[in-house]
Order: sequence, then structure tokens, then C-alpha cells
Amino acid sequence: MPFLNSAPALLVLTGAFLGLTLPFGKLAFGAGITPAVWAFVISTGAGVVLLLAFLAMGKRPLLNGRMARYYLVTALISYAIPNLMTLSAIPHLGSGFTGIMYTLSPVFTLLLSMLFKIKRPNMLGLLGIFTGFAGAVLVGFTRGQVGQPAEPFWVVVGLLIPVLLALGNVYRTVDWPQGADPTELAAGSHLTTALLLIPVIFYASGSFAVEPLGNVPWLVVAQVLASTCMFALYFRLQAVGGPVYLSQIGYVGAAVALIAGTLFLGESYQLATWAGAVIITIGVLMTTKAQRMAAKVTA
Repeated sequence: MPFLNSAPALLVLTGAFLGLTLPFGKLAFGAGITPAVWAFVISTGAGVVLLLAFLAMGKRPLLNGRMARYYLVTALISYAIPNLMTLSAIPHLGSGFTGIMYTLSPVFTLLLSMLFKIKRPNMLGLLGIFTGFAGAVLVGFTRGQVGQPAEPFWVVVGLLIPVLLALGNVYRTVDWPQGADPTELAAGSHLTTALLLIPVIFYASGSFAVEPLGNVPWLVVAQVLASTCMFALYFRLQAVGGPVYLSQIGYVGAAVALIAGTLFLGESYQLATWAGAVIITIGVLMTTKAQRMAAKVTA
């Protein structure tokens, strides 16, 4: 499929599926599903489906010390902890505002990439990243939904999410196992995440309450489909675009979450929030053009 080699196409698709995860998380909370259980659903669903797809291609997973380390570190800093923080913050910040926190990830990723001397974007790409960052800062000052200002504690939690995501973006590139298949890495990382979440669920609630999941089967299916598609493309985008470009899925995801929260979940945001979202979109367009320019130069 041609789009699998197109960084801009992968960015838009991966970011869109990420954006759907946020309003789905808010609906899950409303149905009585705890953040830890919902994070388990996301990782288990994606991990199992991706593993089956990998096996269906006639391939066999490789498990050794190097792969185990990659799965464990990736699971912790890219999925388990950030997903728990995200899903816990959504009831307090709203799905749209929480999504905006993801837009800070490119700046942190860029700084870490420069520190580790990983390929960085050209000047237009840098301008695009900082344009998106300016939009995110504008949104941050609005502090949540109209009439429901966010508590400072949850704003801080939201700000820590992109820091962890940036660490994960850079780590996955620096320690990417040579010759590993993106689908294999995605499946292994998420199945490891699911295992890590089991003791967290029992510690937080004393039991593994699955009854609420049975009350919203359509939501579970929708979330599994969205997360599977997202992570199948996520690792491919990492390989094609690199960590800094990958981090910009937060810009796309934030826009999708903001629109979905407004249209379908009754969330209401200030004009400044929407202005920030427009500035973020401009930043994405700039970095996408920069990526295409870089691709032509490489070709």
C-alpha cells in the first residue's frame, strides 16, 4: 500500500485514530469503567489483533533479552503510565483539552532528539513545530472547558504526559532492535503493557471489574479497532518519519479530540482554545510540507 511509505499520510491517519481514543475514554469513564481497566482494553485489544496479523503473515515473533528490554521500557514510558495519566485526566480536563496536552510532545521530542544527535527536521519543520507549540501554549492558558476551569493539579498531570511520550519516541528509535518488524514490536509492547496493568487494576480497585465492559460492547469494539489501527501505523510512522515527525500525531489527535468532544460529548471551549487549535493546524501543515521537501531531497 503506497500510504505505508508516506510519512504525511501516516501522520494524519495515526493522529486521527489517537484523537478518537480520547472521547472514547471519556465515554468509558461515564460507563463506570476505571482508567486502568480501559487502558488494559486498549493494549490487550491492539496487542492480540496485531499479533494475530503478524502470525497470519507467516512470521514468527523473536523473543530474547534485547526484545524483552525493548518491550518493557516501551510499555512503561510509552503506554502504561501515559495512558493511565491520560484516562485519569480526561474527566477533569475534558477529552479535547487533554488531547491538546499531546501537542507539547513534539517540542520535548525535538529537544531530546537533538541531545541524542538523532536526525532533526529542516528549518521549515522547526518553524512548524514551534508554531504548533505556540498554539498549544495559547490553549493551555484557557485551562479547560467553558465554566469548568481545570484544577492546577490535573493541568500538571496533563503536562507530564507529553514529557513521557517524548522519552518514549526517542527511546524507541535509539534502541530499535535491528531487523525487527514494526507490527511485531507494536504487538509485543502492548501485550507487555497489558500484563503490567493487571496488578495496577487489582491494587487500585481490589478486583478486576469487567461487568461495565459488557454494558458498552460497541464502545469496546470501537476502541479496539481504533487502537489497533493506530498502533499498526504508529510503529510504521516511527520507521518512516523518525521520532520528531512521529511526535506530531499529537497535533492531529488534539484537533480530532477537540472536534469530537464538542460535537458529540457536549464539551464547550473558549474562542482562544479554537484559535490555538487553528495555529496548531498551521504548524502541522508546515511540518508536513517540510517532510515532503526532505523526502524529495533524499530521493
